[in-house]
Amino acid sequence: MTEPTTAQPRALVTGAGTINPLGASVAETWQALLAGKSGITALTGDWAGQLPVKIAGQVSADLSQHLSTRELKRMDRCGQLALIAAREAWTQAGAPEVDPERFAVVIGSAYGGLGSTIEQDRVLAASGPRKVSPHTLTRLMVNGPAAWVSIDLGARGGARTPVSACASGAEAIVQAAEMVRSGAADVVIAGGVDASVNDLVISGFSQIRALSTRPGDPAEASRPFDGGRDGFVLSEGAGMVVLESEDHARARGAAILGEVAGGAVTSDANDIVAADPAMQRRVMQKALASAGMEPADIGFVHAHATSTPVGDRLEGQAIRAIFGTEVPVTSTKGHTGHLLGGAGALAAVVVLEALRTGQLPGTLNVEALDPEVELNVVTDTSHGLAAGSPRAGLVNAFGFGGHSVALVIAGN
Repeated sequence: MTEPTTAQPRALVTGAGTINPLGASVAETWQALLAGKSGITALTGDWAGQLPVKIAGQVSADLSQHLSTRELKRMDRCGQLALIAAREAWTQAGAPEVDPERFAVVIGSAYGGLGSTIEQDRVLAASGPRKVSPHTLTRLMVNGPAAWVSIDLGARGGARTPVSACASGAEAIVQAAEMVRSGAADVVIAGGVDASVNDLVISGFSQIRALSTRPGDPAEASRPFDGGRDGFVLSEGAGMVVLESEDHARARGAAILGEVAGGAVTSDANDIVAADPAMQRRVMQKALASAGMEPADIGFVHAHATSTPVGDRLEGQAIRAIFGTEVPVTSTKGHTGHLLGGAGALAAVVVLEALRTGQLPGTLNVEALDPEVELNVVTDTSHGLAAGSPRAGLVNAFGFGGHSVALVIAGN
């Protein structure tokens, strides 16, 4: 391990939360992952009848068990999912006492309240302007999730919203860690969320042939790195973490889950859709350098790997160029589908649990590894991390527009 170029305060993780198609908590999600379960199901509503793709990963939990009637009415589903996950993370962190001016929120999203936008546009068209909800504008704001969480928990140190497509949640965690390390905040809730399982988004992704059209069991459609993959499965959900400065966490005797040891954000400047594997390699290198680590210090990689034919292959080449062919690689999108802006944040939660338990969830539905993906892809339901293996994992997150993010997360 090499030393970082400059000594910086540490950004420790003291809480984590999630709600996604596998469960409404970290514990539920983790149990489902280790059991090899899938959250992908058929879309049975009338609204899906004409769609070319009729599967998705939807949150099945009853949100009314977590939120008040007022919150359900005023907030878009995107904000609702973010608030549920943030409250879980905050509770696990022990609801720390912190100066509100030193407490911030950074929550990324690709599409924010797009569901409310579509819904109210249809109300306008069908019934006229006087029937449009007075909550429309605050529900559709992409910054809504960050705003609602900051209001709920009293964070006055900033409520930021990175909007970087499917890299949004991971970029939020990078920004949060930078705030802690720079001394701009003592505590930051960070993560990502999206709730865009609707006819417009499904139709749009279908038109560019990005979604899986695999027939048969929906649970088998998302298959990262498998030779028979044919596209990703759209999903919804949120992942959140609480980051604290080491001084603040130690002073209150907080239980430490891990550390965001490093992270990097780059832009491909290449194409609005196509990824650049050179920049994927570069962002991983920069993340390692920011953590003062070498590739050998990484015990496993949680790949972005959405199950698209080209994307998985290019990322596989980039990972191999940095880490070789021995490091264990997984992608839990086979279980959950693709949470878009929430994906990288959920991956960070998964990596924290893997480091805590010594178990790494496998990549679901890999029946025959793509021969062009020369990686040690974990396919067991639960892969035990070898004793003495490095206590750090790397998370990749990439998005349309050339957004590339990598996180280095170290165990406690």
